[in-house]
Amino acid sequence: MTTETITGTELDTASAPSLSPQTPVENAVVERLRGNWSRRAAVKKADPDWAGLFDPEKHDYPDALIPFGRHPIYRALSDEQRHRIRAAAWIAFNKNVMDVEQHVVNPGFALLARDVFDTGMGDSLAVAVTQAMVDEQYHTLMHLQASALTRQERGLALADRDLPAPTTVRRLRAELAATDSERDAALIGLAYTTVAEISITSYLALIEDGPEIQPVNRATVALHERDEHCHASIAGEMAVVVYAALSERDRAFFQDALDRAMDAFSANDMTTWERILDLEDVPDRDRMLREVAADATREPLLQDYSGIEKLRRSLAAC
Repeated sequence: MTTETITGTELDTASAPSLSPQTPVENAVVERLRGNWSRRAAVKKADPDWAGLFDPEKHDYPDALIPFGRHPIYRALSDEQRHRIRAAAWIAFNKNVMDVEQHVVNPGFALLARDVFDTGMGDSLAVAVTQAMVDEQYHTLMHLQASALTRQERGLALADRDLPAPTTVRRLRAELAATDSERDAALIGLAYTTVAEISITSYLALIEDGPEIQPVNRATVALHERDEHCHASIAGEMAVVVYAALSERDRAFFQDALDRAMDAFSANDMTTWERILDLEDVPDRDRMLREVAADATREPLLQDYSGIEKLRRSLAAC
């Protein structure tokens, strides 16, 4: 068996077909990840026993991630209602992930697979991007199953359609609606996809830690996160491939779009929390939300920008 090593991981390069002839634009990192897909992708492995992992005594979502988790109004609620709010928060978390996968990431990967930026990429890059799209469909299924299990075990009727689209999706849609240029729309889509794929591991890791958190939820994000480390490499490498072929004007436009995408992805989205509290009919919820919004100590949900900073260094070297 032929193996190679990249960033400390042994990769099986004999498990995938050799794609030839080589075209001018290829990438060693992406090629190796393509060849390793059958060994590392969650979609290629047996499903865990999701129901067997559920522990009704555990929290479905960390109070530390709830913007009002320390507020007296929330803490005065009954244990049962706080359990319901945590469960709703987990369902909202899953919806956020699924919406980003379906409405941000996969459309961006589809642009790359079609080579709309005329980079001249070959079969290896196209296959790697398409593999990532398959992964994203499976991730959507994983989170859908996790939400379905939570609804069943917690007796919640909360449907995904009852919750608003996440900030990232809303802002991307607004930007796309505001431009008449197909080229600019493609660059915006690529920027949002790149940020989402490079940053989502940090988002998933928000749930992963903590023995008080529901085991099935921790298992869901842990499986997803493993794939996303590879996707971050693919997205970053593909962004560099595209960027190298862009004009100066398009490079500046793409960099600006990256900034806006990062701001959208890291934002605290209060619209979802407002909806959850409305559905639960929490007393004095409007006052609690006003006081939380006015709290100057609140920080962005995501604060790890190291992946984007690394990408910017790579782009500067083009």
